[in-house]
Formats: sequence, structure tokens, C-alpha cells
Amino acid sequence: MPQFNINLNNVNTYDAIVIGSGMSGGWAAKELCEKGLKTLVIEKGRMVSHIEDYPTMMKDGWELENRGGLSPNDLEKYHVQIRSGFVGSATKHFYTNDLDNPYQETKRFDWIRGNQIGGRSLIWGKHTYRWGPMDFEANAREGIAIDWPVRYPEIAPWYSYVEKFAGISGEKLGLSHVPDGEFLPPFPLNCLEKEFKKSVETKFSGRHITIGRVAHLTEPQPWHLELGRGQCQTRNRCSRGCPYGAYFSSNTATLPAAHRTGNMVVRPNAIVQSLIFDEKTQKATGVRIVDSETMKTSEFFAKIIFLCASAPASAQILLNSTSARFPNGMGNDSGELGHNIMDHHYHVGAMGDYDGFTDKYYKGRRPTGIFIPKYVNLDEKTKNPNFLRGYDYQGDSGRANWGRGNDTVGVGADFKDRLTEPGGWYMSLMGFGEVLPRHENKMTLSKDKTDKWGVPQIVFDATHGENELKMRQQMKTDAAEMLEAAGFKNVRMFDNIGGLGNGVHEMGTARMGADPKTSVLNRWNQLHAVANVFVTDGSFMTSSNCVNPSITYMAFTARAVDYAVKELKKLNL
Repeated sequence: MPQFNINLNNVNTYDAIVIGSGMSGGWAAKELCEKGLKTLVIEKGRMVSHIEDYPTMMKDGWELENRGGLSPNDLEKYHVQIRSGFVGSATKHFYTNDLDNPYQETKRFDWIRGNQIGGRSLIWGKHTYRWGPMDFEANAREGIAIDWPVRYPEIAPWYSYVEKFAGISGEKLGLSHVPDGEFLPPFPLNCLEKEFKKSVETKFSGRHITIGRVAHLTEPQPWHLELGRGQCQTRNRCSRGCPYGAYFSSNTATLPAAHRTGNMVVRPNAIVQSLIFDEKTQKATGVRIVDSETMKTSEFFAKIIFLCASAPASAQILLNSTSARFPNGMGNDSGELGHNIMDHHYHVGAMGDYDGFTDKYYKGRRPTGIFIPKYVNLDEKTKNPNFLRGYDYQGDSGRANWGRGNDTVGVGADFKDRLTEPGGWYMSLMGFGEVLPRHENKMTLSKDKTDKWGVPQIVFDATHGENELKMRQQMKTDAAEMLEAAGFKNVRMFDNIGGLGNGVHEMGTARMGADPKTSVLNRWNQLHAVANVFVTDGSFMTSSNCVNPSITYMAFTARAVDYAVKELKKLNL
């Protein structure tokens, strides 16, 4: 794949500026460029080129530095990132240096980041589930926070649009609360999962077992192949970067699509300090940046600006964009900017062992497991009196491998030979629960601490609420009951909540709504008070649901660009 254009040619004015190159930023760049706009993509982190900057993509476990672990120096360097449990020597290059990117925690907040071209699209879990009609109506129905200004029928065509391009594998279920999408063939269930599915669906009314819907190409379509993407090889080394382009990322899909138009310029290593506001026109005119390597400051200008830096980072930029019109941050007339932080709470559920199927195995390392859609609080029949909203499960199963030798007593050739034979079957069920929006869950800017580039540090003051804590009790109990009902032995529950942010699905810092007095953005992801600024990362979310949110960010981003370009042509921006 050709290198992205990073030559600014002394030009500092573009049709559009996109801040951030991850999930939302990549989509904004693709859509803007394909609609003919000269677009500057500004990225805080380094350049990452597909394939050549995936240093561990082909290494086996014994070839990894420290056998996959982190050195003492790296443990300090990634002291926040390791809270995720995802960071090792095979993946550390895609995670943020915490020493260079500090923030403050009034209450624990696990901000897991990937500052590079592609952002966290290089490390996401790839699970993609649509929201259903009830999810956009939940706040209004229950009197929580504010109502969404949109409904599912408005977003459904955009879900289809982004699903086709991204490539989503999955099984259709016909459930209104987790709508079907545009799917490629699903990955198959293994023998234990088929048995578990039969048992649970027989014994528990309304519960469904399916394979996880993920952004992996099981059957590439012509538009995927045109971009150089190939079929998933079931190596399950996705977090190291996929040389086949089999999973969706900005680096393999949206940015290459933007690049081939000739309309995109990428500016890596650029720290956005603030947006520039014109008091006369009441519009944003551009962006102020600091080069992270040279410390040189620059300004770039455009007709429209898309903020896609992540929910905390985009709010940080807006809060730091002060002026006579906006003394408390651009677009913050409502006072809601930085508030209503949400995430998904997980690391709760159960695991167990299974006797049987010792004559059966499976092929490859499938990049997904089973998925159990939410089944509580869907209607009066499934209502739980102890908490609002719901949860789902993502499951992992298989046979123990040679790694079990770490916890097994033995020595010598016979011991080693036994470890080459598959061990027993196991399954774990990990619950993912919805977090309610609360005004008191907030982030602000420090008044006395900045980063090395002079940007005020974020101060997080957010935590899980009583509703989430009550929900977790049911999540682990249900997981254990399903495993026991399916014949698993040695079933044990777990609950390791961590801080908000640990789900790596931060949302809500610039929520959308119909009323400018209670929201930051309108129904088009547009600042109520600054018509040419759009925010399409997790900031805009008005509630959180319990499913992975990335496909929703993609759909809203494509929709917002379509609207913005039409408004630009009408001379309304």
C-alpha cells in the first residue's frame, strides 16, 4: 500500500480538518475525501504504515521480547495502559506512553489509549452490534438524563452503509433489540459451544447463543480486495497488526480509501491545543497545533472541522478552546461539556471446566467467541426490579494447551510429552453492562498542571454508580447458572471492576440532544453554537447501551459528513 501523503507543501488551508485518525477519524476522512473535499487529518501520535510498522505480527511466542512480558522500564512507561490487561511486548508499540501523556484522577479512571495513525482501530476488539429501537428510547422512557434526538430508523441505513464497507461477519437472529446487519458468513461454533447453546436455549427462555459479530473478513467482497484486504487466517494475532488486512482498521480500510482520492494529507505528531474561533462569523476557522517533536506551533484553517480524538481528548480540546464568546470552552453554553462520562463495566462473570469431547478439537484460532445478547429489562416479563438497563456476554472456550504446565507439577520428557496433548475443555463468560449517564461523572482541565506541550491535563472525577454495582451481582450469578445448567464443573465466579474507562468505551462528554440548554451537540453531531464543528467519536453518546459502540460511531460519522457536505454546498456553513 502506498504511503499516505504527509507533505503539507506549505499549505495551511483546507476544505476540512479531521482531528484524530482512529475509528471515527478514519471514516470522516474517507467520506470527506470521497465527496471531493481537500482534507487534513491531524494525528497526535506517530505515523504507522500498514504491514511495515507491525513488528511482531509474524513472531511466535518464544520469539517475543521477555517471552511476551514487559520489562521494569516498560511497566513504568505503560503504568496506566497495563490496567487493561492487553499490553505486552507483542503489543506495547500500539499503546500510549503514560509518562509523556499524564492525566489526573480524583477517582480512578483507566484511560487506555493508542496515539498513532489508526488510533485504537489497531487494538479494538472488533465486536460490532447495532443498537435497537429500544436503546434510543431508553432515556426518555425511564426519565434518565435527556432523550436522544434521533431514533433507530434514521440510523439503520447508515449502519448498513458502514457494515458493507467494513466487512462484518455474523449470524442473523431476527431480534429487535440487537438488529441484524449486513453480514459476511459467520465463524463456526465449536462442539462445546454447540452443546452449550442447546442447553441454555432449552433451559432459559429468551436467551440466545450465537457467534460474536466481528469486523473480520470471512468472505472478502470486491471492494475489500480493491483495498488490498484479504480473508481472515484465524491466527488470532490481531492486536499486533494484521498483515492480511483481514480486520477493519483505519490503516487497512478508511484511510487507504481516502488516500486514493488524492484529497487527503496526514499530519502526524501534531498536538492539538485548541480550535480557533472567529467572533465576527461565530464559526471556527481552524486548529492550533504543537509539533510533538520540534515543539513548533502552527495553525491550519478549514471550512469545517471534525473532532474525532476520543471522548476525553475531544472534550479536552473544546474545553481548552476558550474565547470571549466561550469562556468555559467552545460550545459549552449548556455546561454539559466534559460531563456524563460513560463506559461499559465488565470483567465480571464466571468460568468452568467441561468433561467430555476429548476426541474433538477445532481448527485455527478464531478471533471471536460466543455472544449472548441482553435478555433482561426488555419488557415487563423480563424486568429486573433491582436495576435499569441490561448486559450481554462474550464467551471464550477451547482446550487447555501447553501453557497449563505453568501450574502443573512435573519434570522430564514424559511431562513435556503430556503437555503436547490437548488438555480439557473450558469456557468463560464475560459480562458487559450498561453504564447510566450521570452529570456528576465528569472531566475538567487542571488549573496548574500541563503536559510537556503546554496543554492542561485532564482531571477525571467519575466512578461506577449504584445501578452498575447491583447489575454486576446478577451478571456473575447468571453466568454461573448457565454454565452449571450446561454441565460444567468447577464453576467459579469473578468480579474485577477496575475504574471507569477500563472497558475502553469512553462516551458522553459532549452529548447530543434537541435542547441546547441541556446538550452540546444537535442531532447531526454539530455543535449547537458553532455550526461548522462536528464531533463524531464517543463524545456524542447520550446513553451507552451494553454493546461495543464502534459501529455506532462509524454510522453517525458517515451520516454527519453527508449532512455537513450538503450544508456546505448550500453555503450554510
